[in-house]
Amino acid sequence: MIDLYIFNLPTNNNNNNNMNNIESYPPVLRHLDHHQLPPPPNPDPDKDPTQQDSDPIPIIDFSCLNHDKSKLDEACKDWGFFRLVNHGIPMTLLKKLQEVAKELFSLSFEAKEGACSGSPVSYFWGTPALTPSGTTTRGPQNMNWVEGFDVPLSQLPHFNPHQLPTLESIRLPIKDYKTHLSRIATTLFEAMAKNLDLSLKPSEPYLAENTGMVRVYRYPNCSDANVGWGMEAHTDSSVLSILNQDDEVSGLQVLKDDQWLTVKPIPNTLIVNLGDMMQAISDDRYKSVTHRVSINKHKERISICYFVFPGEDVAIESYKYKPFTYNEFRAQVQQDIKALGYKVGLSRFQHHEEC
Repeated sequence: MIDLYIFNLPTNNNNNNNMNNIESYPPVLRHLDHHQLPPPPNPDPDKDPTQQDSDPIPIIDFSCLNHDKSKLDEACKDWGFFRLVNHGIPMTLLKKLQEVAKELFSLSFEAKEGACSGSPVSYFWGTPALTPSGTTTRGPQNMNWVEGFDVPLSQLPHFNPHQLPTLESIRLPIKDYKTHLSRIATTLFEAMAKNLDLSLKPSEPYLAENTGMVRVYRYPNCSDANVGWGMEAHTDSSVLSILNQDDEVSGLQVLKDDQWLTVKPIPNTLIVNLGDMMQAISDDRYKSVTHRVSINKHKERISICYFVFPGEDVAIESYKYKPFTYNEFRAQVQQDIKALGYKVGLSRFQHHEEC
């Protein structure tokens, strides 16, 4: 994450004007209709904004995890997805991260692209994150309407704040966030392993902290509902993914019982979903959930997601899958995306019954 801090963040506090600057978008996204639509109706002033209409997403209370793991087990089996409350991350830190992300995205496209050149931090747009930007053959009508940064957290200790003292305020919240994410992911994984009665080798990092990465996304607003998806339907390749989503702008949708459900933005909560590695480790008892992101007509959306994986050479062994490592899985995914244009995923590693 060394070069994340070479961005010259704007000192103008008018973030809305910065965010509406068309030059901040990659060229491929600049033809979108960013004209202001009439704003959505104002909410009822007497209604508590944290009180949403009925939300079917399972809620897991992190502070009570040791007392009742059955709710976690049910959520992982039935959904592969849940909302986490009482997670212990200060709301001020979550808001600070959103503010930092907005400032980063408000920079010109050329500044963002140049800042990441030769850096462990990568900048992508319009393509699946596993595919380097600019290498896709997709046309404008079937691309993802998104831009983002990939930040490998293992690079944080190598950042020298004395070289860039004016940007120290950015490094510290990300460093604090990493500590919380590691705590939450480790605790959740241990609870899941206990629920599943897994016989994992103690020496093997099935959830390896050094693989942790933060991916920061910006989805532009567009009045044309037919323009496409912010992120098309997919499953994550991770063990766990932990999302700090925009407090006000919805867009995330999860597939449940062949129906798409919109995940409402509720302040001070996190969204956790299981990835392909957790499904394989659990021998399909837990599911890797399919999800996607829609484009909002009125406002662009910022989300910050943490992904954590097994150690690259850790062998994942189960009854339903041939033994494989995450390194092999990732290589196969990249090969499929290049050859087919989409991710095949776990089915590549399934055992096939003999006739």
